[in-house]
Amino acid sequence: MNETTYRLLATDESAPITVHNADGRSPFLIVVDHAGNAIPRSLDGLGICETECERHIAWDIGIAAVSRLVADALDATLVQQNYSRLVIDCNRPPGSETSIPETSELTSIPGNINLSEAWRAARLHEIFQPYHDRISIELDRRRRAGRPAVLIAMHSFTPVYMGVARPWQCSMLYNRDPRFARVLMALLNREEGILVGDNEPYSVTDAMDYTIPVHGERRDLLHVEIEIRQDLIADDIGQRMWGARLARLLPEAYQTLAAASVPIKRSAPERS
Repeated sequence: MNETTYRLLATDESAPITVHNADGRSPFLIVVDHAGNAIPRSLDGLGICETECERHIAWDIGIAAVSRLVADALDATLVQQNYSRLVIDCNRPPGSETSIPETSELTSIPGNINLSEAWRAARLHEIFQPYHDRISIELDRRRRAGRPAVLIAMHSFTPVYMGVARPWQCSMLYNRDPRFARVLMALLNREEGILVGDNEPYSVTDAMDYTIPVHGERRDLLHVEIEIRQDLIADDIGQRMWGARLARLLPEAYQTLAAASVPIKRSAPERS
């Protein structure tokens, strides 16, 4: 196909994002960078088998269902990205080595090798940008209305990575601003049988992350990235359990900070 006329998504394919409960009144804005594992037909499956597309390398297993349950319980708006992170990772800075990975864990991604700038740009403009534009639109709307905003980025992680077991049931991730993460971590640590990771097995950095640095830190919003271990949310029972737990604890964390007179920002515009 001629790259100058190349279009990634056909008109009958799924939209890159889904917005659930768009008129939710909660201060929480829930976002899911890796909610889906769809691959545009034009990419011919990226040259990998269907089994690989069901693994963590393609998406965050179970987290979309948990996030929707939390959004429904709290009357919160949910913005989720529906295409596989192997097409373009919506939590990586564009142009970074892991934005469009040629290898994920030990799996080669043939459809990502030797891409031209035009083909990279198509993925950026049709999947990455609409997702982050929608988050910005929602946060700007709240700022104009004088409404508070708390950014909750939802993810899941594998129980075992490269042969190493991970003991945490969940983890709170942050970078420069740990306020909300620390309060929520303390609440989760009171739950029976929960070992909470503190920036484990990942941490948020400018080089490796996009959503929290851009939409949370630059706007000076309360925020946290929540990671839940995938074996705990692989089925409906686990999803409902974690959905109910977070729906109970997120407002408590918010109220704790409010009672401590921690400033609750009104979603200032992103700083350049």
